[in-house]
Amino acid sequence: MGRIFNLRPRVWSRIAQSQALAKLKVSPLLTRRLVPQNALMRQRRKPIKDEERVISERSREKTMKRAGNLLAAKARSVRELRERLLEKPWTDAAIVDEVIEKLKGYKYLDDEQYARETALSKLRQKPQGKRRLQQSMATKKLDRDVVDSAISAAFEEIPEADQIDKAIAKRLRSKGKPETREDTQKFYAFLARQGFGFDLIREKMSAIADDRFADDSEQYM
Repeated sequence: MGRIFNLRPRVWSRIAQSQALAKLKVSPLLTRRLVPQNALMRQRRKPIKDEERVISERSREKTMKRAGNLLAAKARSVRELRERLLEKPWTDAAIVDEVIEKLKGYKYLDDEQYARETALSKLRQKPQGKRRLQQSMATKKLDRDVVDSAISAAFEEIPEADQIDKAIAKRLRSKGKPETREDTQKFYAFLARQGFGFDLIREKMSAIADDRFADDSEQYM
């Protein structure tokens, strides 16, 4: 027994494995096969982990590149970008969240700024009221409080009264002043579709009927 305990640890480990297999009545041939295979499996574990790390890094790089391309095409909200990135099978939620946090740190992603710029852009592109702008902003996948704040700021810079005046001036150029009740109803419906409130529409329609709108709208004609 003294000689056995003086054996090197690796040799002793193999002897112990062989003895354990012998107690289980495993054949000597299978014993010789199992012991080396177990050692080989332990040696292969490290390369597998290294390969997984390389794959993860490549996925992270591809995800960042795709995020950059999507943001270069147009500005997006955080939620919208996340959904687009997760469309690809070579990434996952953990990597996408990591990329998004980096983009926030670089100031490439900012929902509040994106909401403000989008709201102002829409008002400048086409005259519209608060209700129409709210409907349009709802498609941008932003938090409700962020949208409400952006809309309020946009109408402080471009008042809704100015927006309806532009819409009316455009309608008068194309259709002329409403002369019949039917024309007035169509004019009213047009302004309602643009998202303006009923009280504001009624006020402006009254001005048109009394020929009080012409002077106010000359700047838009």
